[in-house]
Amino acid sequence: MQILQEISANLQKGSAKAVKELVQKALDEGISAKTILEEGLLAGMNVIGEKFKNNEVYVPDVLIAARAMNAGTELLKPHLADSGVKAAGKVVLGTVKGDLHDIGKNLVRMMMEGKGLEVVDLGVDVPTEKFIEKAIEIDADIIACSVLLTTTMTEMKNVVDAVNNSELKGKVKIMVGGAPITDAFCKSIGADYYAPDAASAADVAINICMNKQ
Repeated sequence: MQILQEISANLQKGSAKAVKELVQKALDEGISAKTILEEGLLAGMNVIGEKFKNNEVYVPDVLIAARAMNAGTELLKPHLADSGVKAAGKVVLGTVKGDLHDIGKNLVRMMMEGKGLEVVDLGVDVPTEKFIEKAIEIDADIIACSVLLTTTMTEMKNVVDAVNNSELKGKVKIMVGGAPITDAFCKSIGADYYAPDAASAADVAINICMNKQ
């Protein structure tokens, strides 16, 4: 459908106003909110994610595309709720205790939301118990921990241990990422998945959730 391609194209350009107008027009034309979300907004964000992974676009491009996507999803939310469309999965995301860096984490959130995941962002300097409490509260599929400082990497092990000592054991997957993190470190602390960048993190997360269904 032409209008869905237009939504995708304008989202990639970061034109929030045009996206909003086109989403409303598509709704008025009787296109389902689910179709608009998947074939318009998420399709556009997927292109941005791939381009970001390949260094064809940069952080500012992702930010304005995400803003355009949010403008569209705000209009769709009531319609999606009415038609019983659920998020593809639920993620609890945060930068671990002692670390105040949030740019990488924010990009991960945008990319994950761009895949249709519901993301609860706990922010920065998040204590271990907060990850656990929130994951239990929303019945999360994934806990995603971010760090930038090497001094706070050990906090990720605390999250893994806390999950293993709670009712979440076996139910929730733990993802880790951030500049100093490697796949070897991920394995050494017993976390489930490592992703080297925001776009890859979103790909990993959606695969985890799809495989659970």
